[in-house]
Amino acid sequence: MEGRPHTVAIIQARMTSTRLPGKVLKPLLGEPMLCWVVERLKRARTLDDIVIATTTDSEDDAIVAQCQLHNYPCYRGSRDDVLDRYYQTATEFQAETIVRITSDCPLIDPDLVDEVVDLYHNARPECDYASNIIEPRTFPRGLDTEVFSYDALTKVRTLADDAPSREHVTYYIYRHPEQFKLKGLRGTEDASDWRWTVDTEDDLALITRIAESFGSMNFGWQEALSRCRSNPEWRTINSQVQQKSIE
Repeated sequence: MEGRPHTVAIIQARMTSTRLPGKVLKPLLGEPMLCWVVERLKRARTLDDIVIATTTDSEDDAIVAQCQLHNYPCYRGSRDDVLDRYYQTATEFQAETIVRITSDCPLIDPDLVDEVVDLYHNARPECDYASNIIEPRTFPRGLDTEVFSYDALTKVRTLADDAPSREHVTYYIYRHPEQFKLKGLRGTEDASDWRWTVDTEDDLALITRIAESFGSMNFGWQEALSRCRSNPEWRTINSQVQQKSIE
């Protein structure tokens, strides 16, 4: 993007999810969930590159194979030290601005990504980190977008020494607002009661229901929200699923 720092979306992906192994390659309308994430992100105007950051474990050879099949850039790093994996990926692809996306969010919205990236860039240099997940969150879980500088990532990689901070890339940043300048994007209404991330079979069942109702991946998050609200019984599909605790 001319006039802006090189902005790279890094999608963390691995096959060994504890509650739903192999979830990132589970099919939605015949396409692996990972492809939904990448193809939807391709419509974002603020991204210069999109990279999959997976691990060196043999289980993740399947992710690399999908990347090769679809010509998606890919980097392999540490399984458990996801923070270092992000740093190495960002360094390899010369990222100046990093957009963190997880591979279990197939409804990630390109326009919303652009909003968070714009919020970050427009606030620079008085912003090290911008996201739509800073409490109180208003967007459905599964649209999570986090934007931060390469310098902030480098700083965190040096400072963070506990397991949650090494596994959850941005945990240290938003836990230390005295060290980093934070900006939060909030919607005009609270839709945080919907869960669109995929961590269980029930989560996948809801996402499948939404996807099948549109028949393609070409719809926006507001359209999905409207469809969900028109079918309130869908909420019960994954309403019992508890978000995993970081600590």
